[in-house]
Amino acid sequence: MRQCDSIGVLDSGVGGLSVLRQIHHILPQYATLYYADQAHVPYGPRAPREIDQFVENIADYLMAQGARVIVVACHAASSASLWHLRERYPDFPFVGMEPAVKPAVEATKTGVIGVLTTQATAQGTLYKSVLERFAANTTVLTVIAPKLVEIVEQSIQHTPQGQAIIQEYLTPLLDANADQIVMACTHFPFLQTEIQAIIGKKAMIVDPGEAVARQVARILPADMQPCNQHRYVTSGDPVRFRRLVYTLAGIDIVPEGI
Repeated sequence: MRQCDSIGVLDSGVGGLSVLRQIHHILPQYATLYYADQAHVPYGPRAPREIDQFVENIADYLMAQGARVIVVACHAASSASLWHLRERYPDFPFVGMEPAVKPAVEATKTGVIGVLTTQATAQGTLYKSVLERFAANTTVLTVIAPKLVEIVEQSIQHTPQGQAIIQEYLTPLLDANADQIVMACTHFPFLQTEIQAIIGKKAMIVDPGEAVARQVARILPADMQPCNQHRYVTSGDPVRFRRLVYTLAGIDIVPEGI
């Protein structure tokens, strides 16, 4: 049931919680509505048209529930569908995820950066455009890492199996002397502790979540009223989602199934 005007946040699963956390930090006075499309996670291997349909349906739902701005807190969905959403709803504000290549290029001392991402993002026109605009004189190593999404969704990053998978993706980047690791998937910041333990002081982690939250603050409608309400919706199993949110974000929620 629609109750408050809100900031809508959508993702294929729990990855967008890393962005939601930043929104809550910067805009604590506003209501949020988080939609986890766990029935279709992961988006990374899916075709753009399929992602378009999922995201369009979710956007319709969020708007009907009172969202005044929608954050596409998923790199794969942003790459595949952000322009589609803006064309379909030209008067509605959307904020998407852009791989944080620019700050990584500005910070690198070795001239080599690594980008951890998914297939849909790596093959999308948005990523290619970002590389052309900001990384013409930098070596960019793109690593498609679908298993990292699975690790977060299954909450096994602390296990030997999970740590071995993380190591597998990071080793070629470190061997190539990459000193910036770009998190081009919103699931990956939940692996920050494990990634940091592996890379040590050899590289820095680059996460765009805070920049996205600040962009939301800039475009928030002027007439949007504060409201202390935070809703969580999942297309998957609400019990599992609640447990996963508590494990990853340390908050106990009562999610709504849909």
